[in-house]
Amino acid sequence: MTRAILTLTAASVTATPALAAGDSFFVLSNTDFVVLVAFVLFIGVLAFFQVPERLMGMLDTRAAGIKKDLDEARELREEAQTLLASYERKQKEVQAQADRIVAKAKADAEANARAAKDDIDRSVERRIQAAEDQIASAEAAAIRDIRNRAIDVAVAAARDVVSKEMTAQKANAMIEDSIKTVEAKLH
Repeated sequence: MTRAILTLTAASVTATPALAAGDSFFVLSNTDFVVLVAFVLFIGVLAFFQVPERLMGMLDTRAAGIKKDLDEARELREEAQTLLASYERKQKEVQAQADRIVAKAKADAEANARAAKDDIDRSVERRIQAAEDQIASAEAAAIRDIRNRAIDVAVAAARDVVSKEMTAQKANAMIEDSIKTVEAKLH
């Protein structure tokens, strides 16, 4: 670095208009000489106080800090990805459990419907002698009762599903689907 400064100084001394005119360059009235001396002194002060080395040290420290921040950000990203995968796995488990509960509720509703239908058939056989109005009334009450029981079972199952991280919109949609399924199987 010192050689570069000396080369620059020599080049600036030899290429001045004052030398071309034949005047002496090394006088204080020559502004080029004064500027050259000030420049050389400035470069010397910078070199004496080791400013370039300090600047490089500061830049190295800054680069190390940035690298550390990047490493921390990378670790945080990996942790976030791990947490996301964990939550997705848990969501799948909850969805599978909800599906099992709904399937069990459907099976229970079907079994209850079959049992109720058997009860109605036996009741119809025993009361075949009764009036047609009484039979129609008993069938309507039994079907209403079956629907209400199926709805209660579906609502209870849906309530369990909803209470385990389901939104209100999803819960309502699942309840309506269960009711439609039970109604379709009863008709």
